[in-house]
Amino acid sequence: MNVIIHIANSGYVGYAQEICDLIYESAQARGTGIAKRSAEYIAEKIEAGKAVIALDGDKLVGFAYIETFSHKRFVANSGLVVHPDYRNQGLAKKIKRRIFDLSRKLYPNAKIFSITTGLAVMKMNTELGFKPVTFSELTDDEEFWKGCQGCRNLDILQRNNYKMCLCTGLLYDPKAHPAQQASPFAKKVVKPVIKIKKTNKLHKK
Repeated sequence: MNVIIHIANSGYVGYAQEICDLIYESAQARGTGIAKRSAEYIAEKIEAGKAVIALDGDKLVGFAYIETFSHKRFVANSGLVVHPDYRNQGLAKKIKRRIFDLSRKLYPNAKIFSITTGLAVMKMNTELGFKPVTFSELTDDEEFWKGCQGCRNLDILQRNNYKMCLCTGLLYDPKAHPAQQASPFAKKVVKPVIKIKKTNKLHKK
């Protein structure tokens, strides 16, 4: 296996439909709800550089993309998927880390959030500093919730007035992690080195 995770650009647009198919097939296999995305939508994310794509040579093996809401105050890492032949090798964790780092680079002041039913995704998010929250702490942008229209659990979400569903809400607030915002050029505090001068005294008996 020689998988490389690339930050997407227009050169990868040709994978858009294959990515959509992989996301859909993965959701079907897990029996979980999913918000469907068109190949055109995925292509837009790729061209805008708001996605990462994992390739083994020319073979698609993984993907994830970024969405922004509420005037870029909220960011969602979405569509994380790994090809069945490449699972259980730590690849999902590497893709998640790469899309998280890209989100922090492009939107350093935005809160990053996720809603998921997957235990593995919850664990990865927790390791990155995400905390479980109620849906009320997530974006109220209608465009985000429109994305749930294609989910099989939409009726549950609607019955609960969009306040809860089978998904768990997870949030990363950059203000809660000030150490990660520190400039790499910040001055280091250097403790003074106190040298003790040794004397070589002769003691007479």
